[in-house]
Parts: sequence; structure tokens; C-alpha cells
Amino acid sequence: MANGQARRRSSINYPDIKRHWDGVHSVYAARVLPGQYYVSGREDEMITTVLGSCISACIRDNVLNIGGLNHFMLPEGDTDMDGMAARYGAYAMEHLINDILKVGGRRENLEVKIFGGGKMMRGLSDVGGKNIAFVRSFLAVEGLQVVAEDVGLEFSRKINYFPTTGRVLVKRLRSLHANMVINEEAEYERKLHDKPTANDIELFD
Repeated sequence: MANGQARRRSSINYPDIKRHWDGVHSVYAARVLPGQYYVSGREDEMITTVLGSCISACIRDNVLNIGGLNHFMLPEGDTDMDGMAARYGAYAMEHLINDILKVGGRRENLEVKIFGGGKMMRGLSDVGGKNIAFVRSFLAVEGLQVVAEDVGLEFSRKINYFPTTGRVLVKRLRSLHANMVINEEAEYERKLHDKPTANDIELFD
């Protein structure tokens, strides 16, 4: 069944996602950048991203073994569930969940793990803490339970996610990599302020 679902997944196109062969894990790796998300049901594929203040939710249907990962942050501003800033997070979460449901996933089978939200010392504002609070609040409202997490603290992280098994490898990165992540996320945050996110998404039943 999982292979059949993986074939169905191929109808969802992710033109901005770059894939490469990862010789360490002997799988294809799909790299998710800030503002992106990706869903896969391939046994020979992992999804990878690098996080600083941003959050990634790894969500999968643990019966069909199809899942995905997103990478997002809230722009500075109100993080209330009805606020403009929170809509960016809701947009990222709803798109990921909807694509899993589109290929046959069911809400009652969804398994959620969250990562990131590091305090990256960019001024006095704890952007990572706000992102963590948002994703926990969103999942609680949606009735989805977090089964594992590695969030907060003064680290950037590399995430390797295997959606068919739910396995996650987390590597906390050294300062050189952290600076690269901060610069990448700062550029992403500038884009958030320049281009407001639509708010017309509905979750499938």
C-alpha cells in the first residue's frame, strides 16, 4: 500500500525543491529551504533542512508511511492565533497537512515531531521562542499531539527526516554553520515582510 501511495504522491509537484544523492545515508535527499515544504512516500528518500530560529514540523501518516517537513518562522509582530504574524505559520502548517491528506493520509493517523526555534542571539527578541509557542498552540487547536521534539536552546540544527519510518536525525551545528543559517533566515524574514501570505487555506476532513 505504501508503494501505491508513493506513486499517488508523485502527482504533487514541488518545482523549487532540489534533490541530490546522499552517499552517507544511501538515499536521495530533498532539501527544504526557509518558506518551503515537501511531502514524500519514497523509501529511498529523506528530507533535510537546517534550522536556526525557524521551526520544522515533521508530520507523517504512520499507517501509510507518507510524510513531509516544512520550514517556517513568524515575522516580527503579533503571534496571537488570529494575528497576521501567526498566519504565516498557519499557512506553512496547513499546506503540509493538506498535501499529506491529498495523497490518502488521515488526520487520526498523523504523527508530529517538531524541531528548531533556537535562540540565535539576534538582538533581544527571542524569535525562536515565539515560533515554538506558535507551533505548539496550532497543534493543540488542531488536536494533533507532538510525539517528539528538539526545540529552543542556543543551537542551530540540521534535520534529516525519513518520512516512511518517522526516523529523525538531529545534528547541532557549530558557530560557523550557525552564522550561515542566521544569514539565510534573515533573508527569508525580509521576504516575509515584502510579500504577505494569503489566508485562504482550509484543512481537508
